[in-house]
Amino acid sequence: MSFYFTEPCDGSQYSGKKCYLRLSIILCLFETQPNVRKVNTNLVNEFLRKENVFAVVGVSENLIKYGHQVYKDLKEAGYVVYPVNPNINEVLGDRCYHSLSELPENPDVVDTVVPPEVTEKVVEECKALGIERVWMQPGSESRKAIEFCSRNDMKVVHDVCVMVKRRE
Repeated sequence: MSFYFTEPCDGSQYSGKKCYLRLSIILCLFETQPNVRKVNTNLVNEFLRKENVFAVVGVSENLIKYGHQVYKDLKEAGYVVYPVNPNINEVLGDRCYHSLSELPENPDVVDTVVPPEVTEKVVEECKALGIERVWMQPGSESRKAIEFCSRNDMKVVHDVCVMVKRRE
């Protein structure tokens, strides 16, 4: 699938960072257009309750990466959110945990921003830790991971962006 800007984006109107951030939001909005996918609104609302603690698996230090944007968005929205990435130690001044099992508490929701094959391992770790809610960001989901969650009575939201749903 290819995506194109309708106007050239050579950085003259925006800094390179803004341009990339803009592209990510466009991709995110595309994934959640009405009539494209049916979403269980009650389940989404349950996941987005303000008292829920999130963990973002696949967080990045790189400002233009989707994992960074999701983490920052949830944090700025007032959620308690833990960054998880085995390859970094800090993001936005916060300690980054290398796995879900290192977190000081079990999150209510794990948000995956990783390739599908990594999500498949993450949902197994969630089950082992007793975490029952997983939000798979667009591109992070796989049929295998979704079916694993269903077989193990884990609630799952997939194919929709947490940043968009949070604003609805």
